[in-house]
Amino acid sequence: MLVREADRLSPFSGDTLRRAIATCAELLVLGATAVIRHSRSKPTAEAGWLKSLLERRPARLVSVAQANKMARIVWALLVRGETYRMPAAVPGGAA
Repeated sequence: MLVREADRLSPFSGDTLRRAIATCAELLVLGATAVIRHSRSKPTAEAGWLKSLLERRPARLVSVAQANKMARIVWALLVRGETYRMPAAVPGGAA
């Protein structure tokens, strides 16, 4: 659905657009994997969600979940025209 809607709105051809979307998804997962690796070596209050998920699920699945979370944040920022603001630290580490 995303590709078809993007095809209609984009000046790029279908194959180019599909590859761009796939590359973007790959980069989001790669970045999410880096976030997980960083949270394992330097625990922070924001990493509580990741740690609890890693206890129950495989690391690859957690990296895709983190990538999805990052994609939703990026989409919201683009739609609203805002800049990213770091969330306030939650007492007790529940992020």
